[in-house]
Amino acid sequence: MKRAASSARRTTRRTLTPPRRIPSANGDLSRHGIRHPGHVSWNLDVAALYEEALRRREGQLAQGGAFVVRTGAHTGRSPNDKFIVREPSSDRHIWWGKVNRPLEARRFDALHRRVLSYLQGKDLFVQDCFVGADPAYRRPIRVITETAWHSLFARTMFLAGGAAGFAPEFTVLHAPHFQAEPERDGTNSSTFIIVHFGAKLILIGGTSYAGEIKKSVFTIMNYLLPLERVLSMHCAASVGPRGDAALFFGLSGTGKTSLSADSRRTLIGDDEHGW
Repeated sequence: MKRAASSARRTTRRTLTPPRRIPSANGDLSRHGIRHPGHVSWNLDVAALYEEALRRREGQLAQGGAFVVRTGAHTGRSPNDKFIVREPSSDRHIWWGKVNRPLEARRFDALHRRVLSYLQGKDLFVQDCFVGADPAYRRPIRVITETAWHSLFARTMFLAGGAAGFAPEFTVLHAPHFQAEPERDGTNSSTFIIVHFGAKLILIGGTSYAGEIKKSVFTIMNYLLPLERVLSMHCAASVGPRGDAALFFGLSGTGKTSLSADSRRTLIGDDEHGW
């Protein structure tokens, strides 16, 4: 039994081949303020991201193929650490309050510079993606992160869009290991999720919970789509054999996914939709 286990371990090590890198015409990050990065892995496919995440010991491969990670102190979203930059282009469209907390542009700019400084010299992973399936309404985004597994999350969550000529409308700068200084940065804690609609930029730091990437991008769509007369919804959706659509609304854990997984109906999706 020991010999078999040892042999299996040796086989596993041999299969971790160097990651397959996909060439891209957009391989320069200087337009994003990152002029001296380490190695940049651009639009790696799922298999390559698995291999890279394992090589970097970012997590473990579970039975069934899931990649298991520890997200540290944050195992869920941190709503009290989310801000929107108050600036002229979006000010009148946002319902400011306890949910949509404003942050001064000067605070954002200073924190942005510090995040850029932090990312210089680091190995980075970039994914060019589309948010939304309908070409008439989808948005091109670029996710830049310091970990392979967060890049894998973005690759899985959004639609791959790394063709030549891809031009992102919004960029996510994701630095989970960077810590903010509340007194200096105007944040509530060392964690921050900040959307700047004028700069078309999202800053995320101080948390490894990957759902912040998804929800911050949904915040963008939740802002933009109603301006185009599309209702953005946090719901599950299915369609019946006669073309009848059903929408299931509710907070997390209330059964949207379960109700939409009806074998007699076709699943449209179980989270975010536009009508």
